[in-house]
Amino acid sequence: MLIMCFCSQGYLHAQKYRLPEGKKAEKIKFELLNNLIIVPLEVNGVALSFVLDSGVNKPILFNLADQDSIQLNNVSEVSINGLGEGEAINALRSHGNNFRLGAIKNLSQELYVVMDAAINFSPSLGIPVHGIIGFDLFRDFVVEIDYSKQFLKFHDPKTYQYKKRANRESFDISLVRNKAYLNAKVGLENDEMVAVKMLLDTGSSDAIWLFENDSIVLPRNHYDDFLGKGLSGDVHGKRTRISHIQIGDFVLNDAQASFPNMSVFGAITDLGDRNGTLGGALLKRFNIVFDYQNKKISLKKNRNFKLPFYYNTSGINLQHAGVRYISERILNSTEKTTYGNVQIMLAGATRLSLVPEIIVSGIRAGSPAYSSGLKEGDVILAVNGKRIHRYKLQEILQMLNKNKDKRVKILVTRSNRDLLFSFILKDLFK
Repeated sequence: MLIMCFCSQGYLHAQKYRLPEGKKAEKIKFELLNNLIIVPLEVNGVALSFVLDSGVNKPILFNLADQDSIQLNNVSEVSINGLGEGEAINALRSHGNNFRLGAIKNLSQELYVVMDAAINFSPSLGIPVHGIIGFDLFRDFVVEIDYSKQFLKFHDPKTYQYKKRANRESFDISLVRNKAYLNAKVGLENDEMVAVKMLLDTGSSDAIWLFENDSIVLPRNHYDDFLGKGLSGDVHGKRTRISHIQIGDFVLNDAQASFPNMSVFGAITDLGDRNGTLGGALLKRFNIVFDYQNKKISLKKNRNFKLPFYYNTSGINLQHAGVRYISERILNSTEKTTYGNVQIMLAGATRLSLVPEIIVSGIRAGSPAYSSGLKEGDVILAVNGKRIHRYKLQEILQMLNKNKDKRVKILVTRSNRDLLFSFILKDLFK
């Protein structure tokens, strides 16, 4: 429930985020899900979870169904354009809100609120996520992102000092409309390098997006795919693999790349000289320091650097769809084991547990899963004999896509019937 205050009195503009007096930095742990940084954030006294998104200007709040109440100040109605194949969406604009991230505070934050219940990224991530926040934090701090140890450190720009460290490179960035861009080079299908200007977007879970032009040509080996969901709807395009991408002396070979349908940008008609996006699946391979005030970024490769790029070889998309009960026989009635957050003991022999329900939210046409007979809406029960309620959503996806040329067996329930499907994972580019 939203409690909205429509006020005509004045309010403070451009209030900045501040550390407590005398403090030089604030360290915040984050959760990395689907290559996205999830941080705990308090809005007007209500504890929420936000994606740290360097590609967004002002905070956007959505998915408030599970909150009892939150008060928003100085509200007006607006229309905003987001990424996706749909139309502009209606939203509320609110000023004078109190944001807190650890010890960091902003007493007058502007934000937008999307009221459409269909815009909800929580099911695909497996945890509640209530919004996205970006530029205002990057503007006010030197932001250190340690993807390997999963913490953020917000430094006071006035006291931050760069330290020379081995294998760390610094680069100039440009800021256009409050978004950061970095120059790189890509090799598509041969050794020829193409210079590109790329948006740095921690709010994108993909590795690389490229926009096709005379120099940037879609490789011959590619496939149509669902790339994700934006505020204005679904995002579709082509997925492929490029020879390499080079940022300074850092080179990543056989990198995953996507060519989005340009219709997803809708009313965003002027992309300037931007050639694409660097997202979380690539950025997580570095520990990064963003310094917007000096227009610099520094990169140091971490333990993720040599990880292979992920491809959805099965063709299955999954999401949470509420909860369901399961019953399990207890071999030792004195044993205490937790499944989900509800347990009921019956006659010392059976346990009823409330667990997340995972469903097939989409299947790529022509994929192994599609050919096997799986359908959208099927409820996943087990993968290769492992009951999936014991695993996080991202772990289940890894089970489905981990080993090429391996057989995957999936037990589902459909129309109150349990069905077993089987297929072999194939290299998508052979």
